[in-house]
Amino acid sequence: MDNKVIEILEKVGALITNSHIVGTSGRHMLAYINKDAIFPHTEQASEIGRLFAEKYKDQDIDVVVGPAVGGTILSQWTAYHLSKLKNKEILSTYTEKDKGTTASAAESEQVFRRGYDSYVKNKKVLVLEDLTTTGTSVKKLIDTVKKAGGTVKAVCVMINRDPKLVNSETMGAPFDSLGVLEIPSYEEKDCPLCKSRVPINTSVGHGKKYLEEKNARNR
Repeated sequence: MDNKVIEILEKVGALITNSHIVGTSGRHMLAYINKDAIFPHTEQASEIGRLFAEKYKDQDIDVVVGPAVGGTILSQWTAYHLSKLKNKEILSTYTEKDKGTTASAAESEQVFRRGYDSYVKNKKVLVLEDLTTTGTSVKKLIDTVKKAGGTVKAVCVMINRDPKLVNSETMGAPFDSLGVLEIPSYEEKDCPLCKSRVPINTSVGHGKKYLEEKNARNR
């Protein structure tokens, strides 16, 4: 575990423990990283970008790509620091969820808009994400970059929550993380917190939406 990135998360109050959280994927967990608590703090967000940049300063990178919204901020700070370290301009672009699909947030595709795919075509790309549990969103991001004609040189996340499930082999590209914080997650039917009737946290994650949908199904 990289203590530096964990220290940053703790400093801004982004690390939540001993709570019943529902994540974007719909899985339930005991701890949670509230990434939205990081980005208002520009100094800490910049520092995380610097950590990414330091890790890949010796790689041949043209563009950094992350998914909106949090990945956009990390992508920009990383490209900024990489540009300083390599003394050349490293571009930053981002993907967005496909508004044309009726799929849930966990199932929606990542697409380039605003002509940003042109900045990726025939370029060497560093793919970034803030957090990963199952790796599904990262895989979609990798596929989107490849479809745009970019070459994925490396993939890195701020925190990998399941290194056994998310790694270079499963991602199909060189993969790493700034830190590892293993947080067991469960399907609703297997969740020990649900079985113990621990109340769901509705302040962070998708707990509020999950309860609304569950109540709607039970009506």
